Amino acid sequence: MADTTNWVGSRQLLRRLRDVMAGGGDAQARLDQIAGIIARDMVAEVCSIYLLRPGDILELFATEGLLKTAVHRTRLRIGEGLVGDVAAHARPLSLDEAQDHPQFAYRPETGEEIYHSFLGVPILRGGRVRGVLVVQNQSRRNYTEEEIETLQTVAMVLAELVASGALAAESEFASADGIALRPLRLDGARLNGGLAMGRVVIHERRTTISQVVAEDVTVELERFDAAVQDMHRSLDAMMEELGGHRSGKEHVEVLEAYRMFAEDRGWLARIREGIRGGLTADASVAKALNDTRARMAQITDPYIRERILDLDDLAYRLLQHLDGGEAQQDRRRLREAGDTVLVARSLGPAELLDYGRRELKAVVLEEGSATAHVAIVARALEIPLIGRVAGLLDRVEAGDHILVDGDNGTVVVRPGDDTRQAFAETMQSRAELQEVYETLRDLPAVSGDGAEVSLNLNAGLLLDLPQLRQTNAAGIGLYRTEIMFMMQGQLPGVDEQAGVYRRVMDQADGRRVVFRTLDAGGDKLLPYMSGHHEENPAMGWRAIRMTLDRPFMLRQQLRALIRAASGRPLEVMFPMVAEVSEYRAAREILELELARAASRGESLPESVSAGCMLEVPSLLFQLPQLTGCADFLAVGSNDLLQFMYASDRGNIAVSDRYDILSAASLRMLRSVVAACDAAGVPVSVCGEMAGQPLEAMALVGLGFRSLSMASSSIGPTRMMIRSLDVGSLSDFLDSLLTGPSRSLRSKLSAYARDHGVSLWT
Repeated sequence: MADTTNWVGSRQLLRRLRDVMAGGGDAQARLDQIAGIIARDMVAEVCSIYLLRPGDILELFATEGLLKTAVHRTRLRIGEGLVGDVAAHARPLSLDEAQDHPQFAYRPETGEEIYHSFLGVPILRGGRVRGVLVVQNQSRRNYTEEEIETLQTVAMVLAELVASGALAAESEFASADGIALRPLRLDGARLNGGLAMGRVVIHERRTTISQVVAEDVTVELERFDAAVQDMHRSLDAMMEELGGHRSGKEHVEVLEAYRMFAEDRGWLARIREGIRGGLTADASVAKALNDTRARMAQITDPYIRERILDLDDLAYRLLQHLDGGEAQQDRRRLREAGDTVLVARSLGPAELLDYGRRELKAVVLEEGSATAHVAIVARALEIPLIGRVAGLLDRVEAGDHILVDGDNGTVVVRPGDDTRQAFAETMQSRAELQEVYETLRDLPAVSGDGAEVSLNLNAGLLLDLPQLRQTNAAGIGLYRTEIMFMMQGQLPGVDEQAGVYRRVMDQADGRRVVFRTLDAGGDKLLPYMSGHHEENPAMGWRAIRMTLDRPFMLRQQLRALIRAASGRPLEVMFPMVAEVSEYRAAREILELELARAASRGESLPESVSAGCMLEVPSLLFQLPQLTGCADFLAVGSNDLLQFMYASDRGNIAVSDRYDILSAASLRMLRSVVAACDAAGVPVSVCGEMAGQPLEAMALVGLGFRSLSMASSSIGPTRMMIRSLDVGSLSDFLDSLLTGPSRSLRSKLSAYARDHGVSLWT
């Protein structure tokens, strides 16, 4: 019976609130009436409405029972007082004696010293605090669960009214800054580094299809063909526009691949087939997209999943052209909105380029990976990009202030004034630091005691090549050839591969390029190859295992590399080698292809070096045999440390459980350096470890003299090396490696700080 009474009382209270909103009067008068109605219905002497203002300030906007002169004068910060505590924790607080609570903060201008009991509930909308609703009584009162629930229901209604601006005069509340909601920090994955701040713009894809069944198939086919032509012209115009950019040629490489996808005959034929079956052009595009998604739903490989995102982008773009291109017009209007941080579930490369580069400061995605086309374009355009931010769209609204820390994969939504100021100062310091890196660009990466380190790039597309000149890197320590294979709908032929490899060498302009042969398979199934489910694909049929089992693929790739080199040095590296016999087998195929080219009178490379990726721990016990036949080694620290600790890098529950700077890891790496030095075999590191500040310092101290990393890490690493005394660091490491410490991170950080080593943290 009590529950029924509660619902009746709640409905009556809500009806009275509705009547107030339907009546006349200004916003303040409405708030005052609402406070009085709530107080009477809740049998309370006091009802107060606090709303959140810019700067994380809770301001008293209306009250029944407290002194009226306190309205718009009483202000509390988030976490300050009982009201601030309700806002900070976003949950109700019920007390029979408020003044005994440690958070109680007395404000004499309110006259609340005579009141004892307190019930406060947050005014929430979309999971975010917009204010606090409070009732108080002079007597000690234990508020019931029904009363708390009723006040929460009223607060929910208030939240909607507040969001609409119906409860606050524009001069008092609905300022240009809008409502300052509770600050929120969200973590994701770094896809491209950098810092940015601006206002949130939500990327939306219009997918409403008003008509499914075609009235005239011929008309629909004509509509479809016209939309396809319009889409192709818009992509061509986009490539032409980028061609005028200072680094436009790099961007065109991605768009060319994207443009080829847009011309895929199979995809277009399926859509036309659907139209002929009686669907409208719009419905057939949507059906083809859904069918493709269903077929590829079980694929976990990130490369292929990113290609599905490209298909999404193309399908939605085609739907927009069928609809008259309204979404593109909306995006062009956004270019006038000022500093923009784009927020989306996913994004295609052309969709990113629809937005103005000058105004677009950063991108934050719920999905996305480092291999996505949008990530590649963002890196080329130097746009900070964060992906895999869980629950992003449910917790961010258009117009929110947002800070983006691409270096650490973190965003802060609705930051306070102090936080924004500190972030702006950090951005300024970073800009000044970039200027310092530029002054060091042409200086050698040589330590204070004369140790020279070769700094190289990791690359995977022609898009990455201009960074060689911009960073003055020594060369490309790792060129991932598999990206080209992943981006296409069929196995690229020898001529096509050779053309790409030749352009890589041409753009490298005499600098070293190490080509890693195809690293696919396992969960990275090529779209044109059949595969089988594997329980543990990371340690399954992939890389050298796959290409040795399918030797025609390896032979074609090596044939293309030999043809591309033609009078220039060729360096080839085989991935995922677990036994020396696998390396020998791959090298024999290389020798066969060299002999084949010679017998045909083809121009041979000036020299050929065949190396091996050290990623599988079993090779650590075969180093003498391996260094006896390999021309060079490259430590793939990502997989090597993952396998060493049996710790899946993609599993957040264990990915950070073991520190890469543990004594065990560093002892292992030092043993690799020692074995290679003894055999006279060059060794490098090309995993993520090489591009991290503290880790790179440790690698140099262990004896590595060649590191390969992302372009953004070249400048900072050069500065670090030039501030380092390698001999002193090596001695320090010797003293640590025999100790029991689980991690040496803090000790290495202290060493860098005490010895003036320039780390960019």
